[in-house]
Amino acid sequence: MSYCIVIPNYNHTILLDELITTLCQFELPIIMVNDASHEQAKQLFQDLAAKYDCLSVIEHQINQGKGGAVQTGLSAAYAQGYSHALQVDADGQHDLNDVEKLLSESKKYPQALISGKPIYDESIPKHRYYARNITHFWVWIETLSFKIKDTMCGYRVYPLTATVGLIKQQKLGKRMDFDIEVMVRLFWRNIELRFIDTAVDYPEHGVSHFRALEDNLLISWMHTRLFFGMLIRIPSLLLRKLN
Repeated sequence: MSYCIVIPNYNHTILLDELITTLCQFELPIIMVNDASHEQAKQLFQDLAAKYDCLSVIEHQINQGKGGAVQTGLSAAYAQGYSHALQVDADGQHDLNDVEKLLSESKKYPQALISGKPIYDESIPKHRYYARNITHFWVWIETLSFKIKDTMCGYRVYPLTATVGLIKQQKLGKRMDFDIEVMVRLFWRNIELRFIDTAVDYPEHGVSHFRALEDNLLISWMHTRLFFGMLIRIPSLLLRKLN
């Protein structure tokens, strides 16, 4: 097994140097996807790539959204021969003390998708907390299972053969809907999902690219598609529960 780190990034610069410094300590290659950030951010990314031997940057000329950037990074990692990729967001929310926990769980269960299960402090915006619970409700319906503990945390270890295979065969959402959809569809394909508790912090000067209207509409439409996708899978999903 061979691992790398994938970071989607659109204009996140404040904590980035510190983030890369910490991640380099794990001695894994880092692929950062610049999702058409502004020129000042792009220059910083290039400077960091020159500073850190472990870091390479892939450029999007047109903004595709976080999901599109993750898909680019995962596909590039697979093409470079890696078997697994740890996704880390660029905004400093994730507790990097748990990197080893995620990687260790992945090495024990190499066919599984390993995901962080967030433990929030008081910094989480209330509207995002409630929206997550609504999504969890719909995911339980779409999978006929309570096994999925969280679908919106972007702190994950992806098994690349299964994930890139899905990306090639299924058009997935490219914005904030991606994290949810890819997990549900991998579950439908009998990929095991395992969750690790991890603290999530919303930094004081953090920047969110979640678009309240547009992204909520995308997520609602995604849940509609997944619900009807679940209907035709009811027999297989029920059989899995019985087994």
